[in-house]
Amino acid sequence: MQKIKELYFSYKEIVNYLIVGGLTTLVSLSVYYICVLTFLDPEAPVQLQIANIISWVAAVTFAFFTNRRFVFESSSDALMAEAGKFYAARLGTLLMDMGIMFISVSLLHMNDKVAKLMVQVIITVANYFLSKYLVFNKK
Repeated sequence: MQKIKELYFSYKEIVNYLIVGGLTTLVSLSVYYICVLTFLDPEAPVQLQIANIISWVAAVTFAFFTNRRFVFESSSDALMAEAGKFYAARLGTLLMDMGIMFISVSLLHMNDKVAKLMVQVIITVANYFLSKYLVFNKK
């Protein structure tokens, strides 16, 4: 048990980031499914995208507060500045996600499921470094 504790504290930030990321995914999926099972029709393209946007906003909001508190342990008084940088960074990685998916699936004809897994790894790493060095950097 002591060895596990030592490992955890050696990699605390990364372990917490992965846990928060899993919970963020759960928030995203839950909000999306609540939207499409209650008041939005996923068969209607615009409503499908509205559900997707609502779930993205909920997930990024959850991710901001949990990353701020449990991963990067920010105590900055500049909450709104951090939030602005966090949303901008996540919007940037969303665009990166869309671009890589377009290139890999539409242009290179990769399997979309394999491409999405590959992209998620890239995006997760990018989000971590953007959060660590741009959003919650401790000067």
